[in-house]
Amino acid sequence: MVDLKNSELEKIVKEEIKHLYFIKNFRSATAEEWYLFLKSYTEPKTGGAAAKVIVHYDLQGNRDVFINTTLIFDDPKLFDERLYPLVYAIADEVVNRIVGYANTLLSVHAGANSYSAEYTR
Repeated sequence: MVDLKNSELEKIVKEEIKHLYFIKNFRSATAEEWYLFLKSYTEPKTGGAAAKVIVHYDLQGNRDVFINTTLIFDDPKLFDERLYPLVYAIADEVVNRIVGYANTLLSVHAGANSYSAEYTR
């Protein structure tokens, strides 16, 4: 469980989610790649997208097979363990917006805040 009771951090989470947006970079028959932009975080070398989202689809037609989603954060500020609730909230929002209600295996790469999760209907 992720606790967002810290009111200061809760404000930050709400603000980042409010301004979060995506740009699709690539699509093939089996995968999509998206750039994720946040209000306060960027890729440090270029100032670009704070993260990349890669979604791999199952083409076998079996609805019980999971979609594999990988979220890679490039801003090292998001590796700070105190920001785990923010990383978690952003990842959850990404799954809801891009993948929707499909069964999903999520892998989040954010330094010390990295984790894996399973979303099922």
